[in-house]
Formats: sequence, C-alpha cells, structure tokens
Amino acid sequence: IILSTIVDQQIRQLARTYGLIEPFNPEQVNPASYDVQLGAMIKREGVGQEERWVPVDISEKPYVMQPGEFILASTQEFIRVPVDMECVFNLKSSRGREGYEHLMAGYIDPGFHGEVTLEICNVNRHHRLPLIQGMLMGQLRFSKLDSTPMRSYAVTGRYHKDRGVVTSKG
Repeated sequence: IILSTIVDQQIRQLARTYGLIEPFNPEQVNPASYDVQLGAMIKREGVGQEERWVPVDISEKPYVMQPGEFILASTQEFIRVPVDMECVFNLKSSRGREGYEHLMAGYIDPGFHGEVTLEICNVNRHHRLPLIQGMLMGQLRFSKLDSTPMRSYAVTGRYHKDRGVVTSKG
C-alpha cells in the first residue's frame, strides 16, 4: 500500500479544478499542506441546567477559553476530498506551543464534503486562550490512495455535507 502526500502545486491545481478548498487562498498553501481558519461559530459545553452545547458567535468578539475547557469549532473552509484521496487535520505547531490541543479526531475520509468540525482543548494550567474567527488553527494534509474505495464517505458518512459546528451524531 502506497500513500503519497500531495504537494503545493497539486493542492493549487485541485483547488482550481475540483473545488478542493473553498474559499481558497494561495497564501495558505504550505509545501505539503493547507492552513485552515477558525469559523465564526463555536459550541461551548453547557453548565447546570443549560443545554449540552451552547452556540457562541465569535465573529464580533473573541471567545476566551479557560484552562481545561473543551470547545467544538469548525473550519471556515468547505473541503471536498476526492474519492481517491484521504485528508488529515493537524493542529498548527504554533497553536500547540500556545497551549491549544486538538483531540485525535482529525481523520477525513475519501469522498467527504463539508466544513471540518474541530475538538479543541486549552491544556494550559493557568492561562486562558482566545478563539478568534479567521485565526489559522490547523493544516489539512491530503494523501493520494493507491486504489479507490468501493464506497466513499458520500455513501457511508453521517457528517457528509455538514456545515458549521456539528455535535456527535452517535
């Protein structure tokens, strides 16, 4: 089995011809990944009698994560993973060095179309962290598969074509 990560010119080409990433910004292309931004809405955990997840609009004012807090967020970008590719979300190293952590739920199946939901924690013990719409949060790395799956995520996935922050569908 051979997986090969696609590189900058392939990302640009797929963005033009396939709509790999929308909106697409050439300045967010790295040698073998694409930087993605935090979307305008997050969901924070409810407290007490509040609902399980409370939506928060961060388009006007940043949200400040407390130490140990867990947030659901999404990318600003809509992605279309070709059926002969897979994608992985990785937190940007700068964000990790600041105390942000992304849970190990960053795999994106062949054929997925949608905005990527992020599971973000503040692992600092004493410092708060801002969540700001448009901040560069992570990178998408796309890999070419050596074969096409019999059934893509478009057929099997529960989160296909989702937009915004999506909580667990079980």
